[in-house]
Formats: sequence, structure tokens, C-alpha cells
Amino acid sequence: MIEVHNLKKHFKAVKAVDDISFVAEDGKITGLLGPNGAGKSTTLKMLYTVLEPDSGKALVDGFDSHKESMTVQSSIGVLTHNAGIYERLTARENIRYFGELHGLSGEALNTRINELVDVLDMEKFIDRRCKGFSQGQKTKVALARALVHKPKNVLLDEPTNGLDVMATRGLREVILRLKEAGHCVLLSSHIMQEVAFLCDEIVIIANGKVVANGSPDD
Repeated sequence: MIEVHNLKKHFKAVKAVDDISFVAEDGKITGLLGPNGAGKSTTLKMLYTVLEPDSGKALVDGFDSHKESMTVQSSIGVLTHNAGIYERLTARENIRYFGELHGLSGEALNTRINELVDVLDMEKFIDRRCKGFSQGQKTKVALARALVHKPKNVLLDEPTNGLDVMATRGLREVILRLKEAGHCVLLSSHIMQEVAFLCDEIVIIANGKVVANGSPDD
């Protein structure tokens, strides 16, 4: 479960996040919907411990993302806006590296990587170096890397950005499976149709503020 209470983040005169509050529950997909520059990514960065809030709190399973960052990092999986994978490594090596960072090793790690290869349909490129991968292939590697340690909470920053129709459809299926498995999924998007299709709850953000929230029907 993710809770955001009166979160603020300013960059000099720019109020990127201005007193935002919302809750994302386990077993649901919560969407942050808003135009580019609304404050969605900045909010996510504070949740996944990259940025320190000026004020307010971001809690993951009750732990403060700033004061208890190591505990929070172990319980979240993050797909950032730019995949940022290591191009000189193979897809498998990228995933293995992050698994080892989370304390996985041996047969348990091999089994988990094989599970993700199957779920994300990565068989054709899992042992290829990532240099030259398509955007869809990069996104799959980055998502597998984020899920390797079976995090309870999954944060996705514009996950379908740059993907073709088939890759988008496959990624949406994976996101829905995460929900069915009881994960807390929080994603950002500026595409209304995507959020309406995937999300149980929607938080609409504009100019760093929450202007509306509720179910898609609401």
C-alpha cells in the first residue's frame, strides 16, 4: 500500500508538486493522470527514494520513503520513464545483476529469471546484448529487472511510452496480472484511454496539484 500525504517539491520558483495527497491500495491499479509537466514523475521519484520531499510524507507499506529508504527500496519495483538498461550486458545479465543487488542468487535467481522470460515473452532475445534492442525489448528487460525480487509495490512511469500496439497489449496484460496477484500498482500516464482501461482508481494531477480522484466511472 502506498500513501502520499501533503507532498511538496519545489525547484526554485517551480512548484513541481504542491501539496499532493492520495492512497494506492493493494490489489488495485492506481493511475496518476495528467499532462506532461504536471508533477507525476516527480511524485513517483519521491516515492522510490530518488528525491527528498520539501515537506509531507510518502509511505510505502507504512515506511517513510525518505527516512526508511532502504526498507522501501526492498519492497518496490520501479519502471522509470527511460529504461536505462546496460547495453553491453545481455538481457539475462541485466536482470541477474539486479536480482543479486536484492540478495537473490543460485537456483532461486535462475528460476525467477526463467519465470519472467516466460511471462514477458523474452525467449528470442534474453541472451542477446541489449545494444540495438527495440523500445519494446528494452521496456521488457527493465520491467523484468524491476520485478525480479517479487516486490509487493510496483511503480510504473509511463510504461507504454514508445511501444507499438502489440507490445502495449502485452504490457497491459502483465500489469493486470500484477493486480490479480494482489500487488499495489501505481502508474503514471498522460493517455486517458490507457488509464481508463487499466485503473481502478485515478488521480488527476495538474500544475502539481490533485484536481480530482476516484474510479473511472466517477
